[in-house]
Amino acid sequence: MKKKSQMIKINQFAWTKILILGLALAMPSAFAEKTKKSSLPKSYQSKATPAEITDTDRMFIDLREAARKNDVFRSQQLASSLTGYPFDDYVAYFRIKPQLFDSGGGPRGDYSADAEVVAFLNQYQGTALADRMRNDWLLVLGKRKDWARFDLEYAKFVLDDDTQVKCYSLLSKLSQGENPTKLAIDSRSILLDPSYFGQACQELVPSLVAAGGMTPSEAKAIGRAASERGFDTMARRLGGEDPIAEIVKAAKADPTRAYRDFLQTSSRYSKENQAVAWGVIGQFLAKKLDPNADDAYRLQQELGYNELLSVESQEWKVRAGLRAKDWPLVKNAIEGMNPVVRSKDPAWTYWYGRALKAEGQDAKAKESFELITEQYNFYGQLAREELGRSNHAPARTKVADQEIDAMASRRGFIRGERLYAMNLRFEGNREWNWELRNMTDKQLLAAAEYAKRIHLYDRVVNTADRTKQEHDFGLRYPTPFKDELSPIARQIDLNLAWAYGLIRQESRFIMNASSSVGASGLMQVMPNTAKYVAKKIGMLNYTNDKLSDTNTNLTLGSNYLNMVLVDLDGSWVLASAAYNAGPSRSKAWREKLTSPTEGAIFAETIPFNETRTYVKNVLSNANYYSSVMNGQTPSLKQRLGVISPKAATQSELP
Repeated sequence: MKKKSQMIKINQFAWTKILILGLALAMPSAFAEKTKKSSLPKSYQSKATPAEITDTDRMFIDLREAARKNDVFRSQQLASSLTGYPFDDYVAYFRIKPQLFDSGGGPRGDYSADAEVVAFLNQYQGTALADRMRNDWLLVLGKRKDWARFDLEYAKFVLDDDTQVKCYSLLSKLSQGENPTKLAIDSRSILLDPSYFGQACQELVPSLVAAGGMTPSEAKAIGRAASERGFDTMARRLGGEDPIAEIVKAAKADPTRAYRDFLQTSSRYSKENQAVAWGVIGQFLAKKLDPNADDAYRLQQELGYNELLSVESQEWKVRAGLRAKDWPLVKNAIEGMNPVVRSKDPAWTYWYGRALKAEGQDAKAKESFELITEQYNFYGQLAREELGRSNHAPARTKVADQEIDAMASRRGFIRGERLYAMNLRFEGNREWNWELRNMTDKQLLAAAEYAKRIHLYDRVVNTADRTKQEHDFGLRYPTPFKDELSPIARQIDLNLAWAYGLIRQESRFIMNASSSVGASGLMQVMPNTAKYVAKKIGMLNYTNDKLSDTNTNLTLGSNYLNMVLVDLDGSWVLASAAYNAGPSRSKAWREKLTSPTEGAIFAETIPFNETRTYVKNVLSNANYYSSVMNGQTPSLKQRLGVISPKAATQSELP
């Protein structure tokens, strides 16, 4: 609801015991009717009970905060007072970690903490926190170019999920004489998002150029990707001065004007620079939903140099083609993508199939759709529909009680549960997810069932989502709080599957979830929105402190969801987008359409990354919830519908 994506933070530990029952879902016959008032909740008092937090626990939490700030003195002071604390590994980690990084978060690069790090790794080897410590130390070792020790430790790094560490690994190989051309090829799967480059990747690119493995044009392309994201200093470090830097700047500021100007001046530039300039202009036009984006990208396509476009430009080239229903451009854009980018997101596999189908290449289109039919996501569903197959939830794999019971003794789950109780969700997730490594599908389902027993519904979803061959969609798409939500939804004729699909995306059923911009509760309701809805439905004496109450949150969130649905003419796509980004934005995006557009294309071309992902996930969730709750799975295409252009009108909804 007019909010950007934020890390969900937990204000207090709370779980509510609920009864999970099956409920047949009745699809509303009409959407555009007046919003009905729901029954007011019986009580505004939260049913949640905070976990017992001791003074020692609070000191531990303070230690964690000091370590986050890399406050060496405070961290050592607090750690010395926590001798014998049950989480002795975390106490040690929080004491050591600030010695590795400066106040700005950069690795210190000195040797002062090496002995302590080595002792820690030896004492806690094989644990999630040891892997985290190794990740930290690798950044230090990389900065000081201690390649012998770096390589030794990197071989033991389990998660291997740090872009900077990967860049340092390539720098290590380069220093040891490995083929720079091969290393440059390897770098293309790493250098995708400038947000994660840090110092290491900024060193890697010019080093590869100097070694002859990467061309100056390729380095400038990587730098340009950083410039497109606003990292201008980084851009210069990566690729030096960019001959089209001013065009990039102009395109970000006013792409329409940049498009007009470059039509007049493009001949002054080389063919290569013309191509990449049109790619940049096309990207920012497409993000403004400007129909000239298609023209800009077609000019780029004629010139070539697809490989020099940033990931953002490559992806928006596809979206510009979709918006314009320019299927040849869609096909060419996907074929010209970085292979890693293309294979990472099922969107490009699906739309490539659609482009082939538009060309009459039905057999090849089918082959493309087949590649993602085993994926239970938005595009997996659409691909199955293209092949005439059902999107019904797969058969349930049952696990025995003894398999579930065995999960209660798992170290990571025990520790995770206690960390959750102290509101340390980041650490709790680390312990829980580490325990899931190398589990079979049945073990994952048993772990999800265990999470359900202890009312950690976000872990239920996260754990069940990991299975590959054996599934239980009742765990992937759980229905807690049904006793509270069902009467509210029934009162206002709100589609229950859609409401659950939204809650699953908003909060993962964490009752006291809150965002940094103030959205809170199961349905992540903003305070101003809550006050507006409360007044509209006659909820007397409402104050924002009551938003943490489960029933109140569900009442206000459900009513608002119904209000935006009515305001946006019954379109689940537009209403889902409005719940996340605000009704005015949904209306503005619809107004930019030039012709009736299928809902899937509209969803894929939403300018906001968060909202685009949000809408696709919510509606995919809704379809599976329908299957889980009533055994019927409507067509996802039908759920998405067709969206027609309409002049934007002012909405009174917040």
